[in-house]
Amino acid sequence: MLTIIASPGSYIQGPGQISRLYGCCLKLGCKRAYIIIDKFIYENYKENISSGFEAAGAGFEMSVFSGECSEREIERHCKSIGECDIIIGIGGGKTLDCAKAAAYRLQLQTVIVPTAASSDAPCSRLSVLYNDDGSFDKYLPLPKNPDIVVADTQIIAQAPARFLASGMGDALATYYEARACLRSSSQTMAGGKCSMAAVTLAKLCRDTLLTDGRKALLSVKQKCCTPALERIVEANTYLSGIGFESGGLAAAHAVHNGLTSLNECHHMLHGEKVTFGVLTQLALENASDEEFEKIVLFCRKIGLPTTLYELGLANVDDERLLSAAKLACSDQDTMSNMPFEISPADVLAAMRLADSISRSIQQGRCDK
Repeated sequence: MLTIIASPGSYIQGPGQISRLYGCCLKLGCKRAYIIIDKFIYENYKENISSGFEAAGAGFEMSVFSGECSEREIERHCKSIGECDIIIGIGGGKTLDCAKAAAYRLQLQTVIVPTAASSDAPCSRLSVLYNDDGSFDKYLPLPKNPDIVVADTQIIAQAPARFLASGMGDALATYYEARACLRSSSQTMAGGKCSMAAVTLAKLCRDTLLTDGRKALLSVKQKCCTPALERIVEANTYLSGIGFESGGLAAAHAVHNGLTSLNECHHMLHGEKVTFGVLTQLALENASDEEFEKIVLFCRKIGLPTTLYELGLANVDDERLLSAAKLACSDQDTMSNMPFEISPADVLAAMRLADSISRSIQQGRCDK
């Protein structure tokens, strides 16, 4: 049986690291950086980023990300890179995926800098592509993981608490999808079967979320970098990134991809939709009441949506939910990694059941 563990060349985490990015370029033997950067980060941290390059007399160019990781946006950056010999992506998941895709197409090295722990995209050898309207397009497998991933916890502590919660929703799926792939002996995103290491990291990721998630969320609300936040940043970014890629994806992310077709929930973040995908997967698996309740209560404590109403889908009828379920069951998606056959009708029923169970569980919620 073939197993493959995929990981970035280096993972660096700590406060103040965004001012030291040129050192990463030097380690990789690169001289001139092309930086794809979120607009907010550009407006607020441009000097922090540029200072290290300017002090070393090194060249760099910054290009603000348009907001959607689409074929059009990737091509725009590929045409603008000039003589730069490395791509640095700084920002949220879509910005980072765009940087990885552009680096792959130009065969350049890449440094990835997440400015919020909002998804497990930074460490992966994968870019998720969307259409210009925000709907899911396809997965773009890459031949290697980023050369270096840098998580500046000082900046991450300043990001909106909702982003951290969304990252926890995305990371929450890691263990449940890896468990499903292990049971079905499905192929992972890395190209092998689910390994013991991947499942162990995925379980550690979930357990860290349940132990430190609420404390980390409260830390970010106070703009404080605490040990709990450091642990959740590592869980959301590294543990989940390695766990999902080497452990596999299943129903939770397939449901997310189906939900992207519904305009009513376009305002929801990636991890928020994945959260409902986790609950739908648990419903498909006929999980115990205890397991279901534990996850619902955790999600509510950190402000993640657990019902169709909270996703903006309260008034969406079965016909449109079924259309999303059909997309989730597409041959190009990961629903087939579940250890039993699933139809779109099964997914629709599971979404309705997940919604009903979640509504039946009474618990207070944190404000986002």
